[in-house]
Amino acid sequence: MAHGPLQQARRVRPALLAPLATRSNALHAGAWWLWALGLAAAASRTRNPLLLALLIGVAGYVVAARRTNSPWARSYGAFVKLGLVIIAIRLLFAMVLGSPVPGTHVLFTLPEVPLPEWARGVRLGGRVTAEGMLFALYDALRLATLLICVGAANALASPARLLKSLPGALYEAGVAVVVAMTFAPNLVADVRRLRAARRLRGRPDRGLRGLFQVGLPVLEGALERSVALAAAMDARGYGRTADVPPAVRRTTAVLTVGGLIGVCLGTYGLLADQGGGFGVLALGLAAALAGLWLGGRRSVRSRYRPDRWGVRAWVVAGSGVAVAALLIRLGTLAPAQLNPPTVPLTAPELPLWPAAAVLLGLVPAFVAPRPPEST
Repeated sequence: MAHGPLQQARRVRPALLAPLATRSNALHAGAWWLWALGLAAAASRTRNPLLLALLIGVAGYVVAARRTNSPWARSYGAFVKLGLVIIAIRLLFAMVLGSPVPGTHVLFTLPEVPLPEWARGVRLGGRVTAEGMLFALYDALRLATLLICVGAANALASPARLLKSLPGALYEAGVAVVVAMTFAPNLVADVRRLRAARRLRGRPDRGLRGLFQVGLPVLEGALERSVALAAAMDARGYGRTADVPPAVRRTTAVLTVGGLIGVCLGTYGLLADQGGGFGVLALGLAAALAGLWLGGRRSVRSRYRPDRWGVRAWVVAGSGVAVAALLIRLGTLAPAQLNPPTVPLTAPELPLWPAAAVLLGLVPAFVAPRPPEST
């Protein structure tokens, strides 16, 4: 009995230190975004539906293996549903407005609406061909894959922790982005909570009546969170800046704007069919980073226990960058494998080396630390 308090303290101590150990072992939020953006860049280089489906499967597997029970982690399903909606809308537009791809396999014919002379080149209705619908499906699937990759980053990376890692020059813009990113997940969580409460009380939660009776409390809660967030930001001195010389401000603006223009031009060159743009992208990144470093001198905020970029973060980010780089390279060597033709109608094939490159995106599912709920 004399050792009872000591034994109890020994049992309590690991429980108290577990959150600290979990936090120190957590992956940097920027690594998840670099991984997801790498998958998105790879998706932008191909219209092969099998490769796009493989990218979606890789992103979904990593999210299922490494996401937490936080509100933002539950938004991945909403991005998947939005991708399906985009596919349906794209197919509907191709059906009604036609497709730029000529086809000979007519599925059906819609009543065509005559248009005035100034609308030449635009049609409503007419023949709907299998080639045109297949072309629209490939394009819509690529756009949906890009959106799902962004949803994977949103589900895996904590927006608040990502904000802590932003440079001081981007802090104000980062706060706006983080608030926008956390609004939708919190809204979804509020809707689920209110609908569950109404079902427990035996009240309807579906239909027009249920929508109005659930929507008003959700709107009220969103307004209350906005007021509380504004008060918290004001109490913490949000928006206060330090005085810097005018020459530094002008140099910062020139470097940042010029660097971002260079990054856009270099990225466009990389994503174009011809490739290239590495030199412009490198110069743009260097100028933008220099501008952000100088712009950070205006920020007077301090960082409490900043997240560290460790070996696991390098591996996770590198896997996404490797997928993008390999798909870009393979697209220049064998473009027909990544962009199968729709005229004539041919069944798409899964190329071996591009598929192996996409599977590199599964590395975070085995390298990244497990979420606290699964340990």
